[in-house]
Amino acid sequence: MSLLKTQATLLLEDGTFYRGFAVGKIGTTVGEICFNTGMTGYQEIYTDPSYFGQIIVHTNVHIGNYGANDMEVESDSIKISGMVTRNFASHFSRKMADKSLQDYFIENGLTAIEGIDTRAIVQHIRSKGAMNAIISSEINEIEELQKLLKKAPSMDGLELSSKVTTQSFYTVGNPNAKYKVAVLDYGVKKNIVRCLEERDIFCGVFPANATYEDVMNFKPQGIMLSNGPGDPGAMDYAVETIKKFLDVEIPIFGICLGNQLLGRACGLKTFKMHNGHRGLNHPVKNLETGLSEITSQNHGFSLSSEMNDKVVITHINLNDNTVEGIRVKDKPAFSVQYHPESSPGPHDSRYLFDNFVELIKKQNFQNI
Repeated sequence: MSLLKTQATLLLEDGTFYRGFAVGKIGTTVGEICFNTGMTGYQEIYTDPSYFGQIIVHTNVHIGNYGANDMEVESDSIKISGMVTRNFASHFSRKMADKSLQDYFIENGLTAIEGIDTRAIVQHIRSKGAMNAIISSEINEIEELQKLLKKAPSMDGLELSSKVTTQSFYTVGNPNAKYKVAVLDYGVKKNIVRCLEERDIFCGVFPANATYEDVMNFKPQGIMLSNGPGDPGAMDYAVETIKKFLDVEIPIFGICLGNQLLGRACGLKTFKMHNGHRGLNHPVKNLETGLSEITSQNHGFSLSSEMNDKVVITHINLNDNTVEGIRVKDKPAFSVQYHPESSPGPHDSRYLFDNFVELIKKQNFQNI
């Protein structure tokens, strides 16, 4: 990066603004601002489809110091709307890196900002809650930025899975694998499919709007409901399809957005959180085993803790007691709010994929 830096501005919906310096593409970008507490894995975060439409604030003060590697991605492109950091490293020291993070941002057309007091921003978001924001390295006038920001839709009520899902069916893995699972792609991370493939599972990946008939024609032995962005309350099309899966009692495993959609299919409600959970060190307790695990999380919506007679809570967040996992009574279906594929993050929760395989074995579902 040149010693002569271009000024950039970050403006929040409530009128708070910060001045910094341009990173990535010179331009203007809008999204919901949120913060991630992870100290590593920034490239996986940027390419996670669950972050679509969001501006990421890093609590870690150094970003970019290990560069970018084409292998460390969770989708085929950057999905975030923008990035905010305190210290941005335009040079990197890791030999495995293919390029600098600056070059990676330019290639992907991402507008970002550095030189910001990210600790102050995080404290502000914790107090005021998630809100829309705008980053610009080409417009400095606050009044003009406010006009642009007012045009941005709220994340509350926004359906976004259709923006990131695959447009056509595809398969991953060995067609002669022991098991066959249909993955509903609401914004699936590559490592979820990888974790399934590692357990001798042949995956068929379907668009978010795939019908029950489309999926069952694949003759799967189980259903994976993936992660993804947006408001689960705006996804009635997915909920109706999941209800049909529950009716035929095919094994189901849901992750993040998939957890919320499974809950909705069982009559539970979802709500938008004050500032969400995003990071690599969230403590969760498994109520069925009594054991705790450290988890990777990324969600701004949650299931209500008000259960009905169809569902049992299996996991809770030890920081705020929010619902982190459910099991459907008398049905071979379970889900968690966090990310057991944990890329980046700890591997404490990988056992859930093994539990899914055991459920498939036990159910021995016959798709006739």
